[in-house]
Amino acid sequence: MLKINVRGENIEVTAALRGYVEKKLTKLEKYFEDTSNSTAHVNLKVYSDKNAKVEVTIPLPYLVLRAEETSPDMYGSIDLVTDKLERQIRKHKTKINRKSREKGFKGLDFEQPTAAEPAPEQDEDDIQIVRTKNIALKPMDSEEAVLQMEMLGHNFFIYEDSETEGVNIVYRRNDGRYGLIEAGQ
Repeated sequence: MLKINVRGENIEVTAALRGYVEKKLTKLEKYFEDTSNSTAHVNLKVYSDKNAKVEVTIPLPYLVLRAEETSPDMYGSIDLVTDKLERQIRKHKTKINRKSREKGFKGLDFEQPTAAEPAPEQDEDDIQIVRTKNIALKPMDSEEAVLQMEMLGHNFFIYEDSETEGVNIVYRRNDGRYGLIEAGQ
């Protein structure tokens, strides 16, 4: 059974709210052979403009399912995020099953849909790389990388950290602030 960890920001997570989240997310278990070692991390937020945001992250052995939705109603946001996760699973299950078998992961395969639930059309070629770009990474610090990103008008920028010599990525977050990804060495 999928473990569910619910936390709230600017909202008290009531028993009714927790129960609703659990009811909705446990419906996703039908797509997996085994979720006994998996935990869904659910973050509920209420903003000053009264919008409710739900973020769900489910780390699995070979992939991470993640979705977020915002609406004026917390229960509506929970419904939207659950639907989004289900669409992700159904859209990508063929590719994920194939990749997990190639990599030798066991217990990750998605269950096949029941007769009442027809399999969605799968196009093996729906992911197409239409352009390849080769870049030279320049040594710089994160502040300079953000400036470069802004000057180029991009949402992210890849660079070599001048101190660690590692490859890093700065990116613009949805809230307008910046994030930093440090690649493991």
